[in-house]
Order: sequence, then C-alpha cells, then structure tokens
Amino acid sequence: MSQLQTGDKAPDFNASDQDGNPVSLKDFKGHKLILYFYPKDNTPGCTAEACNLRDNYQLLLKKGYKIIGVSADDEKSHKNFIAKNVLPFPLIPDKEKKIIKLYGVWGKKKLYGKEYDGIFRTTFIISPVGIIERIFTKVDTKNPTEQILEES
Repeated sequence: MSQLQTGDKAPDFNASDQDGNPVSLKDFKGHKLILYFYPKDNTPGCTAEACNLRDNYQLLLKKGYKIIGVSADDEKSHKNFIAKNVLPFPLIPDKEKKIIKLYGVWGKKKLYGKEYDGIFRTTFIISPVGIIERIFTKVDTKNPTEQILEES
C-alpha cells in the first residue's frame, strides 16, 4: 500500500491522457485535485465509481475540485470507457505503472485465495499547493463523491 501520508508533498508526474494530451500535477496548481486510482475499465466497481464522479461533476467543480482517473488500461480502453459512460474528466493510461508505483498503489492482492499483483483502489485529495490532504484506501465505489465531501 501507499507509503504516502496526509501532509506529504504529492509526487509530481508527467503523462498523457486518453487523447494524448499532456497532463501534469502542476496543471492543477490552484485547484483541489481528486486523483483516483482504479483497477480496470468497464468492471462493475470501477464503472460505479466513475459514474458517481460523473453524476456529481458539476458539484465537485463548484467546490473547487478537478478530477483525474488513473489505471493501467491503454488509451483505447480509456476512450471506450469514457465514451460508453460519458465521463467529463480525463483518464491517464499508465501501462508502465509509473504513476501507480510513484503513488504506492501497486502490490500483492488476494481474490478467492489467489494472490496476484494489482492496483489498490485509492483516492488522493491534493491541495491547491500540491500537498496530500486526504487518502481514501477504502473507497465507497457507489458513492465516492459523498465520501470525499463528507470529510472535506
């Protein structure tokens, strides 16, 4: 699990979104950022989480938040996921797991008694000056917006 803690400086990253547009932590200076890591496009929990953030997108914008999702899926998968669910925020394809490992959300998981490497569903709330304000490791996939706003 993540070794990052509340109060730490958020690790900077440079990547491209699903359309090849450059995305960096610096782009969000002056805004609160919801940086959420999820296991896989088009799976039930990941779809529920993304759609809840989509449905509450305007409310989150009004509260000063920007949103970025990150998974190890490729650009094509992200584009399909965005189109299918009409997501208004970018997704970063991190096939090499650079950002995923930078944020410490990659490691051994267990499912049905089998162990495998995977992404720990984790949400980081990053302040307008780049400090980690909160870390959610037990994300409510059905209502992450309420979870985020409840504790803000």
